[in-house]
Amino acid sequence: MSQGTLYANFRIRTWVPRGLVRALKLDVNVVAPDSAAEQFARDFPLKKVPAFVGPRGYKLTEAMAINYYLVKLSKDEKVKTQLLGAEDDLNAQAQIIRWQSLANNDFCIQMVNAVAPLKGDVPYNKKNVDGAMDAIGKIVEVFDARLRDNAYLATESISLADLVAASIFTRYFENLFGPEWRAQHPAIVRWFNDVRASFFLKDEYKDFQFTEKPLAPPQEKKEFKPATTELEAFNRRLRHPLDLLEEPTFVLNDWKGKYSNEDTRSVALPWFWEHYNSKEYSLWKVTYKYNDELTLTFMSNNLVGGFFNRLSSSIKYMFGCLVVYGENNNNGIVGAIMVKGQDYVPAFEVAPDWESYDYVKLDPNNDDDKEFVNNMWAWDKPVSVNGEPKEIVDGKVLK
Repeated sequence: MSQGTLYANFRIRTWVPRGLVRALKLDVNVVAPDSAAEQFARDFPLKKVPAFVGPRGYKLTEAMAINYYLVKLSKDEKVKTQLLGAEDDLNAQAQIIRWQSLANNDFCIQMVNAVAPLKGDVPYNKKNVDGAMDAIGKIVEVFDARLRDNAYLATESISLADLVAASIFTRYFENLFGPEWRAQHPAIVRWFNDVRASFFLKDEYKDFQFTEKPLAPPQEKKEFKPATTELEAFNRRLRHPLDLLEEPTFVLNDWKGKYSNEDTRSVALPWFWEHYNSKEYSLWKVTYKYNDELTLTFMSNNLVGGFFNRLSSSIKYMFGCLVVYGENNNNGIVGAIMVKGQDYVPAFEVAPDWESYDYVKLDPNNDDDKEFVNNMWAWDKPVSVNGEPKEIVDGKVLK
């Protein structure tokens, strides 16, 4: 008896379930919904694909649920473990679901929000497209941070997480991610090529081509404006929001020079607290949100370095350190950073991965907070993690 019918078409979310049927050699009929329009509409009034009808009329919608169901139909226990995670490895199973969800929801939604207006499928709205592109950049950085140091998203082999995410990335590579973008994100490109060449998906990519000319906004008709007005507008756009704050009396470059050239504990830190003005600058405890995903300490330090590089446009308003504590496969990232003004967002949001960190404001009048800053900037005492001391093994200075 047939194991069921899968409704699938050109929609990107149908690629993985169709690939699973083929790769796992399942006895499932794959049907284009248009070829069975009346039956499809009766079974699935919302007319969403993929959709699945199993034995005795069992109906299932939503790509992630259908993918899971199809994998479970396989009798190949090795492949099931690879795609879904080992039954006794809850962490791996959860990570596989996590990455699928990120790709299938947030990432896919923003792809539609950006691509559809640029292709002319819906009216173009600059604000909406710019917002979608900004969200895409932030999500991409989450993928890039993982894939710079790991071959795959959730485990050490291709899982459902990789299949689902790669299929969503396809539309980006076809429409938005041109040669320049690909050159800047070699880890994602390497991963994407690896996953699409797998026996699960290779048949879906026979006609695939990377875009050489990314979609661009339609040309807007602009009224003529005097050159001085254009120049003023251009200069305003170039200004960093923290430029709008009053010039501080605390000279940041003086402090950076003192920190670089004097002993930290005995000279630099006493000088800092003597001259620091809490009305002009604020201090923040910055903690990486995904410490449980970190592996080798040098990779964690590279992650910090990349974050600091992406903060380059804000560096003249900031100073601080992030340190790596612990050991390989059991480490974390934390630190203290000073920013101009009382809000951390304008300083940090220039980095696409800034939301991968938590920010807690420190009180310079609180002895514990003050000592935390001293320790983060001196690097000479262990970090206390849940009451347990963890030695600092590496770190970076933002100056």
